[in-house]
Amino acid sequence: MKVNNSAISRRRFLATAAKVGAVAAAPAFVPGSALGKDGGVAASERITVGGIGINARGAYVLGALLSLPDTRFVAICDVRADRRKAVKEMADTKYGNRDCATYRDLRELLARSDIDAVLIATGDRWHALASVMAARAGKDVYVEKPCSMSMAESRILAETMRRYGRVFQVGTQRRTIDSFKFAADLARSGKLGKLHTLHASLAFYGGGPHGEQVRHDWLPAEPEPPKETLDWEMWLGPSPWRPYNATYAAGPGCSGWLSYFDFNAGGGLLNWASHTVDLCQWANQSDGSAPVEFEPVGTARGYASKRVVHGRYANGVKLILARQHESWAGVSGQRFDGTEGWIANSGSDHEQSRASSPSLLAEVDKMIERYTALMRRPMNHARDFFDCIKSRRPTVANPEAMHGAMTTVHAANICMWLKRDLVYDPVKEEFVNDPEANRLRSRAMRAPWVA
Repeated sequence: MKVNNSAISRRRFLATAAKVGAVAAAPAFVPGSALGKDGGVAASERITVGGIGINARGAYVLGALLSLPDTRFVAICDVRADRRKAVKEMADTKYGNRDCATYRDLRELLARSDIDAVLIATGDRWHALASVMAARAGKDVYVEKPCSMSMAESRILAETMRRYGRVFQVGTQRRTIDSFKFAADLARSGKLGKLHTLHASLAFYGGGPHGEQVRHDWLPAEPEPPKETLDWEMWLGPSPWRPYNATYAAGPGCSGWLSYFDFNAGGGLLNWASHTVDLCQWANQSDGSAPVEFEPVGTARGYASKRVVHGRYANGVKLILARQHESWAGVSGQRFDGTEGWIANSGSDHEQSRASSPSLLAEVDKMIERYTALMRRPMNHARDFFDCIKSRRPTVANPEAMHGAMTTVHAANICMWLKRDLVYDPVKEEFVNDPEANRLRSRAMRAPWVA
């Protein structure tokens, strides 16, 4: 990514250091809570966090963050004034002060040397780029899914996290929900026999809330609001330029943009299959890889019920991406089939899990105990991220796992668009003898936010 993060000049650094030194030399009262007394966490042990684009789902994750005693949320960046205000009030109410800083430009937040990590929950178009900028600024990253607009962005994102040694967690939180982990463990352990078929729900295919086709049309131009109210240039970011229209930023969770291809990662397939395909990859021990073949089955345009893609991994296991079936235990789940049995689930409640035999569901508590005791992993996505910041070990939803799942879903989307079979090489990360499909592995990014 050719992004110029504003560096702090030597003069500015020295001036700041002088001020810090002067303050440090002055006598001060230090409360016991800052030293970790009375059950508190010492300030030196707290992880300071900033947020970028927090609304709806992001606010849920922020709530989990604010409940952790060893984190401190100190700043919010958002292009919308109403969201800056709402998140600031959320943090200030939690801490009983007015200290949460607000920014409109993420580069200003990332320039703060006191921020250890960032929570990124913008629209799809900003996920990868904001994460890359944060890593280059020395921050660890928790980013919501889908975390890339293309296969190429996924690779850039994974490589950047590796190059800069950053801790990275993508918001595919089903990896830290016991019912889903238990199902994946059954498949990985061989208790289902030889795994042969994976089913991943698409939920909806399309950009809209009911799965309608992703739109490419432009809405008519409307007068732009003041930049302090909504910075349209920053809202667009790397997306192709369009004139302002309030509909793009309207809807529940300010999600009108979800209906438009230029702003989303590929419709409902990318949004929901980010979860379900990720778990299929995990169950198949295919993290960091992808199927070698994709076949469109049912190419009628429109709703997800008419959209099905079959994939095949190098080990022969079949991946079926489609709308849910009754045996999948719900509308948004996944199912793993082996020669000795199957398991399916769609929710965090074990009552929503089904299996070919009740006995397969009998050891959930033992699995949780083994996982938390032996692996020292919490069944909590935010907690796993912050624990890994301290230990510097990979998170459960790490960059390579993210890249493999995103590659698989993007490739399935390309298969749907082209309506023909595709052969994919997971090592070279390219389609075999297919220039048209390979051109779809990336998207153009608008200057100055260019790759």
